[in-house]
Amino acid sequence: MKRLLITGYSGFVGNNLVEQLKGNYQLNLLGRKPSNFGNVFTHDLDSSSLYSDSLVNVDVVVHCAARVHIMDDTASDPLNEFRAVNTLGTLNLAKQAAQAGVKRFIFLSSIKVNGESTSGKIPFTASDKSAPEDPYGISKAEAEQQLLMLGTETGMEIVIIRPPLVYGEGVKANFASLMRFVGKGLPLPFRSIKSNKRSLVSVYNLVDLIQLCIEHPKAAGQVFLASDDHDLSTAEMVALMAKVQNKSNFALPVPVWCFKLAGKLLNKSDVIDRLTGSLQLDITHTKNTLDWQPPYSAEHGFKLAAKTSTK
Repeated sequence: MKRLLITGYSGFVGNNLVEQLKGNYQLNLLGRKPSNFGNVFTHDLDSSSLYSDSLVNVDVVVHCAARVHIMDDTASDPLNEFRAVNTLGTLNLAKQAAQAGVKRFIFLSSIKVNGESTSGKIPFTASDKSAPEDPYGISKAEAEQQLLMLGTETGMEIVIIRPPLVYGEGVKANFASLMRFVGKGLPLPFRSIKSNKRSLVSVYNLVDLIQLCIEHPKAAGQVFLASDDHDLSTAEMVALMAKVQNKSNFALPVPVWCFKLAGKLLNKSDVIDRLTGSLQLDITHTKNTLDWQPPYSAEHGFKLAAKTSTK
């Protein structure tokens, strides 16, 4: 039975991944919270920690831990803070993994490496040149570049997965807030935001893809984009949230230009762009290389997200 090291195992993606993999693999878990499903090693993710004890006899590292994207970051130097964990910490772990004889290193990156928007453009692809726009995306892009170089130098197989927004049971932040508003039957002004398209990925589809990348021989050295392969406009997203909660969709037809004007007046144009703009992923490379189809529908993921978002 293969032994895996999973970082970020207590996070949203990591927790679902451990639940799926337990029993099929021997699990080493890197972090600080207790777990009933593996051997926990308490180390920080930084440029100086030593991970040799957690890497003994490990075949594959699945690196989910990160300093996550923060909407209103108050750090004095956000890029330095993100680099310390997402770039330098990742490379430190990967170098020690290669030295320990780990065969494959799977890095959970972010679509922010590609950029922030595809409005007026074709969907992002795995072969696009990196174009991150914020400190989080920059730190992930730099980690990717250095991991691929390390893989070339050491022979350790590098696999990179870039997801967009990940949702499912236990999701938090804006997705959960919108689900709650819809669940309360409040009239929401999103009916006219129907020309945009956004790619999402349920945590169940993402975990399925990660599990495939642990074993698939063609995953080595590849960058994969991940999504449900079912893009939704904001209006469609709200309608689906209403459907899975058996609520009427009281969506008001407020013109998109009103949102954009409000964004400028309130200095929140970036927030409005995410609401009204597009962010699409072309996962053709992922599907063809791995012979993979997302096994779960968006409706399946929305139903499970509603279970906790409305509590």
